[in-house]
This record gives sequence, C-alpha cells and structure tokens, in this order.
Amino acid sequence: MKELYIKQKVFSLSGEFTVKDQQERDVYFVEGSFLQIPKTFSIMNTGRDEVALITKKVFSFLPKFFVEVNGREVLTIKKEFSFLKARYTIDAAGIEVQGNWWDMNFQVYQHGEVVGKVSKEWFTWGDSYKVQVMKEEMETIMIALVVAIDCVKADQAAASSGAAT
Repeated sequence: MKELYIKQKVFSLSGEFTVKDQQERDVYFVEGSFLQIPKTFSIMNTGRDEVALITKKVFSFLPKFFVEVNGREVLTIKKEFSFLKARYTIDAAGIEVQGNWWDMNFQVYQHGEVVGKVSKEWFTWGDSYKVQVMKEEMETIMIALVVAIDCVKADQAAASSGAAT
C-alpha cells in the first residue's frame, strides 16, 4: 500500500499544488486554470508529463466534470437535478465510490475490490487529504478522483456564495 498526501495552498489563486509521498517528496504536480474557459486541472508526474486532465464542461445546464487519465476518459462527476440539496453522481466503468465523498472520507472499489481510500486530514491549514492506494495501477486515477471531487466542491461553494450575494 502506498500513501500520498494532497495539500492545497491556502489563498493560492493560481490553483497550483503538489501531491507528496510519505517522505514528503513531490510525486505529482497539479495546475489549475481559473481564468480560462473551460476550467481545467492538469495533473503531472515528476517529469512534468501530463498524466491526467480534469475539465469542467462549459455549456451544460448542470455542472459536469470529465476526468481523463493517460488520454482516456475514465470518469465523470455530474450534478443531478434536485430541489432540496446539491446531489452529485460519479460515473466510471468498473469504479465505484462508497462513503461520504462530499466530506472526503470514502473508499474506491474496482469490480468489488477496494483499490484506494481517501480521508480528510484535520487540524491543517487548507484542505489536506490522505490517499491510500492499494493497487499501483490505480494511483493516477485515485489522485485525479480526489482533485476532481475537490474541484466540484470548490465550484459548488463558489456558486453558493455567488447566489447568496
């Protein structure tokens, strides 16, 4: 099992942050594009090669995010129509997320087998997540999933605060 840590820099308008291993070495770099359309997040390895891309669909009635890993679309996170509260679903072939993913405390299954776990780290400044990867080939998908969910949450928070003003 491999443990990775994602800590977003508080007040970072560039949307740049790193994913570290247990020895606090940089393993992945994440760069967001806040000021361009469509909004994207690029996940790069230590050689700065893009290994995953998260894109928010632009002209969609309800928010929808696409996650590509190594050039293949692997999952979609989309908002469902609901009058009471925001509800999102994750669509992925063979991948299932169980637990409270909105609070970043969940398990990821592939064909019924646990391949990863995510938990929010408390008492840290900014959002920090511990990502446990049980199957090495799922590492990039796990990182992309956490970044995508965090992006959805940030987008929802921005929409809520905009609606309140």
